[in-house]
Amino acid sequence: MPASQSRARARDRNNVLNRAEFLSLNQPPKGAPEPRSSGRKASGPSTQPSCPGEGARERRQSQQLPEEDCMQLNPSFKGIAFNSLLAIDICMSKRLGVCAGRAASWASARSMVNLIGITGHGIPWVGGTILCLVKSSTLAGQEVLMNLLLALLLDIMTVAGVQKLIKRRGPFETSPSLLDYLTMDIYAFPAGHASRAAMVSKFFLSHLVLAVPLRVLLVLWALCVGLSRVMIGRHHITDVLSGFVIGYFQFRLVELVWMSSNTCQMLISAW
Repeated sequence: MPASQSRARARDRNNVLNRAEFLSLNQPPKGAPEPRSSGRKASGPSTQPSCPGEGARERRQSQQLPEEDCMQLNPSFKGIAFNSLLAIDICMSKRLGVCAGRAASWASARSMVNLIGITGHGIPWVGGTILCLVKSSTLAGQEVLMNLLLALLLDIMTVAGVQKLIKRRGPFETSPSLLDYLTMDIYAFPAGHASRAAMVSKFFLSHLVLAVPLRVLLVLWALCVGLSRVMIGRHHITDVLSGFVIGYFQFRLVELVWMSSNTCQMLISAW
């Protein structure tokens, strides 16, 4: 026993942490709370074990964040996806707006691109349809022209109503023309020229007998009209795509309420 005690004293002397300058490392800081584990051990068998259900419930409550923090720190996937698509739409529309201003890369071609857009404007189409209706002498022609006039008026009212409701501005600060004010095509969403071009092209493809090259040219014309509105900076890409979709549904609606030849004759005679 004395030999073992002497060996223990020798180990204590050789231990570096037992020196005076290192004694503060072995002592807890003043005012530090006692560890919970030591308190549990000191309590001994007299303490009663807590219910496991209450412990699990406390852990779940500690892991849960308040609802306000969850809304701020964890936004919804739909909101992130919508904002990302909106940012991509604005960026791509600005890049395609090569004729938006005098300092643009294709500023010299602005007048030609704007002329392509005018071919899809509502005023020339409504005026031309009325003129052809007055000149027409066949019942079949008058029936088609009267329903086309109905579709054009429906398109103008639908686009004006949706634009007034959404009030979305274009990607560039471009003021609408006089013709745009006449047809109330002031805002960007949806693109009225694109909806009109899609509706007219679908109408002609369904009710006129056209050769294949003419049918292809008609589809290309509708696409060029929509693209021209993005190139001059009046609409976003999504505005044009939405216009195409709205124009197709307008055509389907006119097909459902198609006016017969007798109805068209009554309307023409009322004029």
